[in-house]
Amino acid sequence: MPKMKSNRGAAKRFKATGGGGIKRAKAGKSHILSTKNRKRKRGLRAKALVNPANEKSIRRLLPYL
Repeated sequence: MPKMKSNRGAAKRFKATGGGGIKRAKAGKSHILSTKNRKRKRGLRAKALVNPANEKSIRRLLPYL
């Protein structure tokens, strides 16, 4: 059986945590930063966990995660 291919776009966006969750970056940190305050931008730097409702579809894109 050949190896399964990972979705390369998804591989760049998601990483696994030690406990088996999936972490992601938060949206809204790429442009129009002058209107966002410092505290908000600092919070956007932190990683977040993927919602369990979306986890199944991401695991399908990344079979070796």
